[in-house]
Amino acid sequence: MIHLCRTAMKCTRRVEVGRLDRRMPLAFFDLPKHFSAEASDSGSAVSNEQLFQIPKPGVVYGRLTNISKYTNKRDVLNLLESGLRPENLKVEYNRSYFPTSMIVEFPSQSAYDDAVRTIGRKGRFLNMSRADKSQWDTITPHDGRAILLLGIPQNALIDDIERFLSGCQYDSTSTRLFVRPVDQGGVVRMAVVWCGSQAAAMHAYITKNRGFCLNNQISLQILH
Repeated sequence: MIHLCRTAMKCTRRVEVGRLDRRMPLAFFDLPKHFSAEASDSGSAVSNEQLFQIPKPGVVYGRLTNISKYTNKRDVLNLLESGLRPENLKVEYNRSYFPTSMIVEFPSQSAYDDAVRTIGRKGRFLNMSRADKSQWDTITPHDGRAILLLGIPQNALIDDIERFLSGCQYDSTSTRLFVRPVDQGGVVRMAVVWCGSQAAAMHAYITKNRGFCLNNQISLQILH
């Protein structure tokens, strides 16, 4: 009798296991693979790499304001001490070609942060704020190769400006005459002329600044 009971219990267990096998996929019981050290470590590494990956450094733009008429790129580069080059700066002018700000291109966020701290420590009245690439792209870089002529007589022609700039190397087809209001009231006639190089623009400034065109004294300014 006891032997028959044991036999019946064994058969019942086989039936129950068989039912479980049919209801559950075989992989469900293959637990040791999921808890192996190799699988756990590789999965954790991928997850951590995806969730905590540090972004690659990218270009950051800043706007330097409260600059003066006489602030040039070299002054800013010496102030920041950041290893930037003149081509990493663009001067923003208003319609009367008075410099209002500089857009600075930094190689990374950390370089921008360092510049902000440096300006806070040494920059006196200068301010730095974030800018974006669209602001950088809309500014025409003059790079010291263009000159601004102020005080041109109202009756002066292009030929008069060419005679005034005689002996200078410049692109005569680039001369652009226009009129702008001044703070004291009235208007002043100006012209922008592109030279072939920074050296040519500097030569024009040295030799022609405060010269006369049709009895009017002309002031020159190099555009950066």
